[in-house]
Amino acid sequence: MHVQVGGHRDLMLLYRWFQIELARDMGYATARYGHVMFPENVYEPALECAELLLEGVGKGWASRVYFSDNGSTAIEIALKMALRKFLFDHKIVSDDLVTENAESRVDLKVLALRGSYHGDTLGAMEAQAPSPYTGFYQQPWYKGRGHFLDPPTVAMRDGVWKLSLPQEIETLKPSLEDLTFSLRENIFKESRDTSNLADIYHSYIWKTLQLIIDSSGSTRTGALIIEPVIQGAGGMEMVDPLFQRVLVKECRNQKIPVIFDEVFTGFWRLGAESATEFIRCNPDIACFAKLMTGGIVPLAVTLASEAVFEVFVGDSKLQALLHGHSYTAHAMGCTAAVKSIKWFKDSKTNHNLISEAMLLRELWDSDAVRQISLLPAVHRVVVLGTLCALELRAEGSNAGYASLYARSLLQKLREDGIYMRSLGNVIYLMCGPCTSPQSCSNLLNKVYSRLEEL
Repeated sequence: MHVQVGGHRDLMLLYRWFQIELARDMGYATARYGHVMFPENVYEPALECAELLLEGVGKGWASRVYFSDNGSTAIEIALKMALRKFLFDHKIVSDDLVTENAESRVDLKVLALRGSYHGDTLGAMEAQAPSPYTGFYQQPWYKGRGHFLDPPTVAMRDGVWKLSLPQEIETLKPSLEDLTFSLRENIFKESRDTSNLADIYHSYIWKTLQLIIDSSGSTRTGALIIEPVIQGAGGMEMVDPLFQRVLVKECRNQKIPVIFDEVFTGFWRLGAESATEFIRCNPDIACFAKLMTGGIVPLAVTLASEAVFEVFVGDSKLQALLHGHSYTAHAMGCTAAVKSIKWFKDSKTNHNLISEAMLLRELWDSDAVRQISLLPAVHRVVVLGTLCALELRAEGSNAGYASLYARSLLQKLREDGIYMRSLGNVIYLMCGPCTSPQSCSNLLNKVYSRLEEL
């Protein structure tokens, strides 16, 4: 099938072609493979998917792909990997895991950011700070096995990109010129690494890590886990990439393995194939799902470096990573992932791709976004890649995840053909990597009109 692309309608046809191609390839995989147990077997879709991942989101740092079925499970696998790596690097366990005993065990925790969300399975919830997702009614077993830092965040407020600092950092007196940005692109510039704020972040993080180490006793910090740049379900907050870059560097100095949770941010969600493009550093382990298959079927992966893989190599089966599912690397999911990965990063099929930069062009009209941020009803706006999120100005019970403040607005938007969900008083739009900028502009215009009525 050939589509001549020239306008908004042609891009819609191209997207439908993508859906047809996905369905066709998955139908072929179903007829050819059925269900194959993955342990000790390999087949074409899984092998090709792994190769594409290592040449794409894992290029330059990852050497292994561990398949699973969903984002939460991918996180649990990543935690297992990171904690084993920490134990070996710090010589807390030996190669002989067969003779392990309770006396050799330590209490391992993670380092994470407040407002982060890493999934709803029990282990994943333990790696995130207290939130509505971890309350007693949701998870009576929750203890929060972590040290949680308040991150600095960035958003457009009243037409200007502004940095909001937690109180612990604000008291260190950063320069005023470090707190505002005339352009969003300036937030991601490497030149910020030599700024006064970078020194403040370094001092704050180093002292925090030292306090954790000095006061922990038998408790150790075995992994860092972060959502790069955008914290999704926690309220669509943009974390200062400079802060995350400094945090990763300091954890590396302490030999703390680094996990990137890219279940939400990966595969062009933020305008690049991986969010590592924005924070300019690599993890030891990373998790992907969602857009990896074009959203058509569940599949997840945990990518790891060779150094992480090596701590699971040994003569005993008990030294391996004993984690798996009946539908690990299922043929339909891997087939859909192969098609989606190729489609999104090929300028012939994804006309939003700036091939020389391997970035998506701007999908949301910057003037319309600025006008929305100036509305009295809007507290902040975050726009990056396929995401456009805004927080409604609210106080008391109208603010926070439990708020129903946005319900009337969402009902009115449904009358306009826009079906959204809210995170309390935060609402957001997400398009696909191939969605036309014209479609995004139409959405923004409708949202602006309804916000004016508030």
